[in-house]
Amino acid sequence: MTNRYVYGVMTDDPVEFETDAVGDADHVYTVSHRRLSAVVSNIDTTDPEETDEDAQRHDDVLREVMDRDGGRTIVPMQFGMAFESDRALKNVLRGARPAFRRAINDIEGRIELGLKLVREEDADVDPDAIEEAVEDELDPIAAQSVPNDLFSDRLVLNRSYLVERDDRERFDEAVARLEDGHDDLIVRYTGPFAPYSFVDVKIGAQR
Repeated sequence: MTNRYVYGVMTDDPVEFETDAVGDADHVYTVSHRRLSAVVSNIDTTDPEETDEDAQRHDDVLREVMDRDGGRTIVPMQFGMAFESDRALKNVLRGARPAFRRAINDIEGRIELGLKLVREEDADVDPDAIEEAVEDELDPIAAQSVPNDLFSDRLVLNRSYLVERDDRERFDEAVARLEDGHDDLIVRYTGPFAPYSFVDVKIGAQR
């Protein structure tokens, strides 16, 4: 297992821990270049197949890093970034350093939370009014938000929010108020996640 599978990049102190990692690895550690550290595990391919199990492990490793030392900031990579050697990885870190610096500044101390509002079967709802109610409650608390696909006709709203860790409780309470005020909606509130929706750093051989 000579290749390096990358979960994300940070500027905090290196980490090292044992866990169930992607591709049956059990050891996560960092490869550093200057002040950037890539969180990696070893893998026997540079083109890993995205199984449900490995996608979950990818997220679990990111979450474990985020939860360390009172909360760390890590720029998450999409599933499947793997490099042939430390040297290849360090070259990428060198080339993308300004982009990583910007991304880390944008998400420092913040988490991603997801909100989906689904109308109950046969409920007649006003999507514009709901969107306005959501904006009134959540936009003042969130640092940023982005819309996601409305992939079903019962899905009234699907957004990701970037929220300061310290505002998490206020955000939870605001979502609870929305839920209390809308009996005709099913609220699916998820997270925290690494802020995938708010970073866009492309590295390596993008397929």
